[in-house]
Amino acid sequence: MDHPDLVIIGGGPAGLAAAQYGARANLSVLVIEQLAPGGQALNISHLENYPGIAPGKTGWDFSEDLKKQAEQFGARFLAARVQSLAKSGDLFRLDLGPGGELNAPAVIIATGTTHRTLDVPGEKEFTGRGVSYCAACDGPFFKNKKIFVAGGGDSACDEAQYLSRLSPHIVLVHRRGQFRAQKALADRVLSNPHIEVRFNTRITEIRGGAGVSSVILETGGERREEDASAVFVFTGAVPQADFAAPLGLAANEAGCLITDQSMATAVPGLFVAGDVRATPFRQVVVAAGEGAVAAHSAALFLDELRGTAYR
Repeated sequence: MDHPDLVIIGGGPAGLAAAQYGARANLSVLVIEQLAPGGQALNISHLENYPGIAPGKTGWDFSEDLKKQAEQFGARFLAARVQSLAKSGDLFRLDLGPGGELNAPAVIIATGTTHRTLDVPGEKEFTGRGVSYCAACDGPFFKNKKIFVAGGGDSACDEAQYLSRLSPHIVLVHRRGQFRAQKALADRVLSNPHIEVRFNTRITEIRGGAGVSSVILETGGERREEDASAVFVFTGAVPQADFAAPLGLAANEAGCLITDQSMATAVPGLFVAGDVRATPFRQVVVAAGEGAVAAHSAALFLDELRGTAYR
């Protein structure tokens, strides 16, 4: 395989947008994705809040469109997993394990995060059918329904507040006796008449048929079943960036990578976009925008590296 100008690690909305913009900038672009292009967007049953897409489409169709656009401009795709990322001189070295090695002068990390799950029966089976990890994406489907929210941090409190604008029947359960969220966020939740807070409580099972119909709760060793239309899980996210550990990149407390406004890290030629980045708002439209910025910044970096920058 010839060595590309720009390698994009991750094929979610951020990576696919970066691929399109990088290819349009006349760069040789290679996207490395270990699963199907689309990332977590593939789990969206109906994407209705992306600007310009009405009445909406499935996350699968949206991802396929992004991939086709990138390919039309010349981006290439490789199904592989990056084992490690290092840099020597002006080139990054990507170890693909059985797939060998690859070198490139510019790299965009767009590997996203994985959700921490409850790891209880029914969670996986009902994901996309009442179990969700994105209130803005799926909350509108459950207006005025009884919704359970699991978690006790900033995200859980923020998302419970958002959901309380859609339904007056929000139950926020947290396995500990107090929130770990910022006090201001916790106070707003505790004073919200549409949110019932239950501490020292866990969801141990999710049940249903075509969709979620009930949850099994455990409090002080006692179990009971309650009706539910949806379960939103906000127990944290795990950034997928371990392969870049040799570069010693700056990260926040959650492990998300820190960049400047151009999506650049402290390592010249290395950029980050999407949910793996320390970003204040995780949405498909945000990830796509960051991918476009990262690709633009990578093109400018390569022009400077080759002495062809416009002055």
